[in-house]
Amino acid sequence: MLSFELVHSSALLLAAFVLYISVMFLPARAAVKLPPNETVPAVFVFGDSIVDAGNNNNMETIAKSNFPPYGKDFKGGISTGRFSNGKVPSDLIAEQIGIKDAVPAYLDPNLQNQDLVTGVTFAAGANGYDPLTAQLASVMTMSDQLNLFKEYIGKLKGLVGEEKANFILAKSLYTVVTGSNDIAANYFTARVRQLQYNVPEYTDLMVELASSFLQELYYLGARRIAVFSAPPIGCVPSQRTVAGGLERACAEEYNAAAQLFNSKLSSKLDSLNSKLPHSKMVYVDIYNPLLDLIQFPRKYGFVVSDRGCCGTGNIEVIFLCNKLSPDTCTNVSEFVFWDSYHPSEKAYRTLLTPLINKYINRFF
Repeated sequence: MLSFELVHSSALLLAAFVLYISVMFLPARAAVKLPPNETVPAVFVFGDSIVDAGNNNNMETIAKSNFPPYGKDFKGGISTGRFSNGKVPSDLIAEQIGIKDAVPAYLDPNLQNQDLVTGVTFAAGANGYDPLTAQLASVMTMSDQLNLFKEYIGKLKGLVGEEKANFILAKSLYTVVTGSNDIAANYFTARVRQLQYNVPEYTDLMVELASSFLQELYYLGARRIAVFSAPPIGCVPSQRTVAGGLERACAEEYNAAAQLFNSKLSSKLDSLNSKLPHSKMVYVDIYNPLLDLIQFPRKYGFVVSDRGCCGTGNIEVIFLCNKLSPDTCTNVSEFVFWDSYHPSEKAYRTLLTPLINKYINRFF
């Protein structure tokens, strides 16, 4: 009798504990409806500053944003290392799918075990598909990010066991956002690659490097991979200032390179999907929605799209955007861009909500 009571009591305690954990770590409420009997247990993120949440914070690089006014609209007003005033696309994807409210940096020293199980970002600001792009800024290459992911897999298996870990790896959504720094910072600004390649040749190189990365990610267990296109990089405020002439027009040479890369990337993903079993690599066009937002900001509830909110908005980014920057706007909701390179949280939300609804079913 005593034995039965102990077992019964233990079962009740276990049930109570499971219920407690379930309540404590409830996911964010999903805004997107998944197909029946499908699940996305985690989000894993690779790329550049668009989806970095602080991996560069302790690196010897100038490509950081862990200081005010960055993060002024993030929860608690904390400068986490996100290159925006608030949330970035990886956060919004996880939020809208219903996984969690924000995706932390893998190198965050305060990372918790439950964060590992539901996904992290390995992205590093100033990164590109081309390893030279990352090396010019002293940040992690895409290969470095994959090495961290391999380390992560070992930790995940230690936490949940191999079978559960393999399920998480296969069913999760992977997001890859990079390429703009290859074009703007490396090819057209540093110009090292211009000595070796013309634009068609360099975009070929970018696509081959992207393909190698994606195939290695696949062989590590990834199946559902959202690959974002390059943006209209010639129309971001800093590139208008640097290459747009006195009128700060869009730098069309930069945009043409981005479009050429995008067309090749889309075709490459089709090829990879045809040869890799169960692969769902989805090309996500961010170029055209962002260009429309820049060209017609008022249509989306914005006022300013040719400069950022921080400082003058023409050139301020990373350390040039700081708490001493004069003329920083007080009405960031009117601005498409937070600094001279990165969109505001409101702009990200405006772009991501329809994109997630457009593409989500292609992963199943």
